[in-house]
Amino acid sequence: MQESPKYWKGIEELESSPEFVKGAFSEFADFLPVKESHGSSDAAVAPRRDFLKLMGFGIAAATLASCEAPVRKAIPYLNKPEEVDPGIANFYASTYFTGTDYNSVLVKTREGRPIKLEGNPESPITRGGLSARAQASVLNLYDKGRLQHFAIKGKKAATDQVDQEIRTKLAGVTGRIAIVSPTIISPSTKKVIAEFASRYPNTEHVMYDANSQSALLRANGGVLPSYDFSKAAVIVSLGADFLGTWLSPVEFAKQYIVNRKVSSEKKTMSRHFQFETALTLTGSNADVRVPVKPSEMGATALALYNAIVGGGAAGSAQLKKAATELKAAGGRGLVVSGSNDVAVQTLVAAINQAIGSTAVDLASPSMVRQGDDARLLRLVNDMNAGSVGVVIFYHANPAYDHPLADKVKSGIAKVPLSISFNDRLDETGSLCYYACPDHNFLESWNDFEPKRGFLSLSQPTISPLFATRQAQDSLLTWAGNPQSYYNYLRASWRGVLGGDFQAAWDKAVHDGVAVGTLSPAPVAQTAPAMSADQAVAAINSAPKSSGVELALYEKVGVGVGNYEGNNPWLQELPDPVSKATWGNYVAVPRAMAVKNSWEQGDVLKVTANGKSIELPVLIQPGQANDTVSIAIGYGREMAGKVGDKVGANAYPLAVVRDNGIVYTNTVTLEKTGAQSPIAQTQTHHTIMDRKPVVQESTLAQYIKDPKEVTEYEKISTPDGLEKPNKVSLWQDYEYKNHHWGMVIDLNSCIGCGSCVIGCQVENNVAVVGKQEVINRREMHWMRIDRYYSSDASKEDFEEKGKLATYAAMEDPSENPSVIFQPMLCQHCNHAPCETVCPVLATTHSSEGLNQMTYNRCVGTRYCANNCPYKVRRFNWFSYYSNDKFEDVNGHMFTDLGRMVLNPDVTVRARGVMEKCSFCVQRIQLGKLEAKKQKRRPKDGEVVTACAQSCPTQAIVFGDMRDPESQISKIMRREDGERGFHVLDAINVQPNITYLTKIRNTETEVRNA
Repeated sequence: MQESPKYWKGIEELESSPEFVKGAFSEFADFLPVKESHGSSDAAVAPRRDFLKLMGFGIAAATLASCEAPVRKAIPYLNKPEEVDPGIANFYASTYFTGTDYNSVLVKTREGRPIKLEGNPESPITRGGLSARAQASVLNLYDKGRLQHFAIKGKKAATDQVDQEIRTKLAGVTGRIAIVSPTIISPSTKKVIAEFASRYPNTEHVMYDANSQSALLRANGGVLPSYDFSKAAVIVSLGADFLGTWLSPVEFAKQYIVNRKVSSEKKTMSRHFQFETALTLTGSNADVRVPVKPSEMGATALALYNAIVGGGAAGSAQLKKAATELKAAGGRGLVVSGSNDVAVQTLVAAINQAIGSTAVDLASPSMVRQGDDARLLRLVNDMNAGSVGVVIFYHANPAYDHPLADKVKSGIAKVPLSISFNDRLDETGSLCYYACPDHNFLESWNDFEPKRGFLSLSQPTISPLFATRQAQDSLLTWAGNPQSYYNYLRASWRGVLGGDFQAAWDKAVHDGVAVGTLSPAPVAQTAPAMSADQAVAAINSAPKSSGVELALYEKVGVGVGNYEGNNPWLQELPDPVSKATWGNYVAVPRAMAVKNSWEQGDVLKVTANGKSIELPVLIQPGQANDTVSIAIGYGREMAGKVGDKVGANAYPLAVVRDNGIVYTNTVTLEKTGAQSPIAQTQTHHTIMDRKPVVQESTLAQYIKDPKEVTEYEKISTPDGLEKPNKVSLWQDYEYKNHHWGMVIDLNSCIGCGSCVIGCQVENNVAVVGKQEVINRREMHWMRIDRYYSSDASKEDFEEKGKLATYAAMEDPSENPSVIFQPMLCQHCNHAPCETVCPVLATTHSSEGLNQMTYNRCVGTRYCANNCPYKVRRFNWFSYYSNDKFEDVNGHMFTDLGRMVLNPDVTVRARGVMEKCSFCVQRIQLGKLEAKKQKRRPKDGEVVTACAQSCPTQAIVFGDMRDPESQISKIMRREDGERGFHVLDAINVQPNITYLTKIRNTETEVRNA
């Protein structure tokens, strides 16, 4: 009798079968945790969670690659988690902090996998804002460059073996134990370190920051002031890029913009002076910007101090004006400095105290920078002297990001026991004997206190992808505490939450934030490192600089280079000012380039401290004369496929002194004769006086007559000059239900790029790499155009008739004013792209969207040719499946990296045109949710990714058919005043309205 076929009864039977176990562990060894063998059997059993994770991931990968291998089978949930519904996104509150950039976030997950971060509106610090780095950090979770197991001397090892060996060696250690980390703002993590130190009393915790603010701490008695820019009517910044990279840029941007928005009801603005060497994001937004050499920054601070405190002369006209306005502002004035010179920071503190600035708060200090340069320098010397017995690196990479990296490397070799918690075998971790990789923050529990009295939590949003372990659990294990860090964390919070702890804990986890403090009682503020008189004497006695001066700075995207270095989204994010991607460069002023016959792309050899690096020249308007600037965060050797050998490492060019690190130096420059093109997404610099493109005016003019700050194309009529009547060959659309549109306030846009990354994450936008950017084939759906002012004007050309004058209009001013303009598909009501598509791939929806049907598109590119805004992108390659782009995409389109893709948005193929869709998937979701409740979507329920990402709320999206929507109210208010359409004269009738930029400057504004 023939035996009937055997069927699996369920997942439980399948997962326990020897055949499945053997096949699963051979096929997916990289994705399953290391299993320990017990007893005499070598068979391993896959836990149910790993099996479900494995099957869920396998199905996702197969689905995304379905054009190559169709899905044959799918295994459904047998017991579906209660909170997970296929196709429905879940959001979990968490926190992003890497030692440099704090953001309270909401993590969007689909079927248990994080795919996007959004700002947490419940946070009193970041208030729903989000930085570009935080936006992109979700991709780091799926980085195959992460170390996926514990290791001994770089080779895979069992966790129990590593723990046993480390405990044994710790018990017999002689010499000091050092835990080296960047700034830690987690009170519970500090308690774990303290408990470890109680078990091993000779333990020292050394915190350092790759971009140090040690001088700011020392000048304020060991306390880092917190600042509130919303309380400042006059702001003077001495090299502090507080909108880009200094301390807490998302928090500061939110505050800063409060006094920069104007309307018919509010015709006041703050006044912003910026004294700096390189043209920064903050300097680009200033009302008055003055280029100064690094060696002149001390004299600038001293002149300001003398004018305000000592009653002396202030020096230059700009300094005099800044001093006068600060005095007049009194408590509503604020001075900040990005210098790591104690003398400069001491004078800044004295000025703020003298004017009684209410924008400075020492009672609720910031915690986001606690690094002590001097302590790390002592530790490096002690390591080399052989007095350190154990060194543990906790997310620290001083073998790369410290100027004395060579001494760090030699010191590690002399320490008997070296351990790394870093997430990969990086420049420091690869030198350590033991590697015990930490979880990604999206796999972890933790708490944070970025400012005293303000708490936030992070929670795991996915099970650990690899056989890693949270660093806190490792420290507890070695300290002999069997408690898990999760329980340890809850115990720490009992004193804060009180009452019904479980209910309060659940609320804190749900909200992601709480009020209270977990930090020890503040120690009485110590005396500043020096007095104001000593600071004056130090600046007056400082040696005069000669030669070319170097300023090292941090970029908005790549930052200090550790967590961001292997992230392709951030490597391809254009720098807000230079618009350069994929590497650093030597930024030089035009006068210096002309004097030395340097052209952009010429490679220079830059030498300082006996160290040399080679980088291409970038001619940068606004760079102070006789100075150059180089970004840190590049030149990685062991970051991963994406970040290795991108640019050059500039950290060795910094100066190391007894009291800290100074990020300026005197350098020699030598032309090598080589060429290295710079991948810029924008190579034109001015608008050539084309007023319909971008518009700006002054606050004085706006107060005088709001209707005259914006220019419109006008025609002669019997009644005078009016806006042109919209005569068109088109038949106008009638929008009966919804009409989606957007308003972008150029006064609020600071150019940070968060919207660019937000759009990229939401819409599965591909990364193309340096060469394709050079070929002008970048794929960003949204760009931020940056325009410089020019000294030439169209009027000069018309009066003199000199073509050379007109050509010179493309040359920016030596110290230009800057304007940022987010540019995306304008969703024109009379869209030129729609009329030329031969296959109707691009059409107009009944709700005002210019929509793409990808499977119709045959790649003629007629639409891109006919688009006046040049916002359409063509897929020259199948970026997601082409081996050529494996290195630049890194982990984004690997099997594991596909987990980050948004399943609601099609992954486009080669030969397809793509562009902004106004996040149509979000629109449809909002309409569906409202339809379930039998109502219309409420204003604010449908928000595009770019609008949601913007920390300054420069972008407002909504339904223009709803008269009570915010966008309708803005358009009614600004009609005839600041509202304008780009290239309005061609009558394509965009659904995006821009608001004219207003500057609080006394001089006439003219962009040419």
